[in-house]
Amino acid sequence: MADIKYYDVILKPVITEKSMEIMGDKKYTFLVHTEATKTQIKEAVEKMFSGTKVASVNTMNRGGKNKRRGMVYGKTAKTKKAIVQLTEDSAEIEIFQGL
Repeated sequence: MADIKYYDVILKPVITEKSMEIMGDKKYTFLVHTEATKTQIKEAVEKMFSGTKVASVNTMNRGGKNKRRGMVYGKTAKTKKAIVQLTEDSAEIEIFQGL
């Protein structure tokens, strides 16, 4: 496994209708590095966003889709999504404020 630093784990937030609904329960969705583990994701969120305490992490691996361009076949990249549950006394994550 590659040596992944905490600032390389979280790639970007996922902003969809469903992810916005579960934000009320202090659940935040991120696109993460495909080789990141749940403990690495937990450490990355706690280090990147001050005042946050992670209760649990759920991950989903999504395989790449088959694509065709003319007669050339290929596949898109694999992705990994993480849903991070914060504790009740934890601070909110600022990047999701005002959305």
